[in-house]
Amino acid sequence: MLKKYETIFIINPEVGEENTKALVEKFKAMIEASAQVESVDEWGKRKLAYEIKDKNEGYYVLVNFSSSPDFPAELERVYKITEGILKYIIINKD
Repeated sequence: MLKKYETIFIINPEVGEENTKALVEKFKAMIEASAQVESVDEWGKRKLAYEIKDKNEGYYVLVNFSSSPDFPAELERVYKITEGILKYIIINKD
């Protein structure tokens, strides 16, 4: 049974434009491989509401998807070990 989820992740802008695109593609491919992607919305570089790891800006990406309930835990694990990810959140929309 598929459930609807939403994830936002913020990439450190200091990784550079090429690495930012590579990270976005990495997570899009990972989500597409294990879930049904409904939308991907790249918000681009924005000012953070508060400082994270001495950074004032971040590159925001929002993804809506449907997947089995065990996939978000794997996605969170990969977020945690990926260098360049400042912050992330995964929300169950059901």
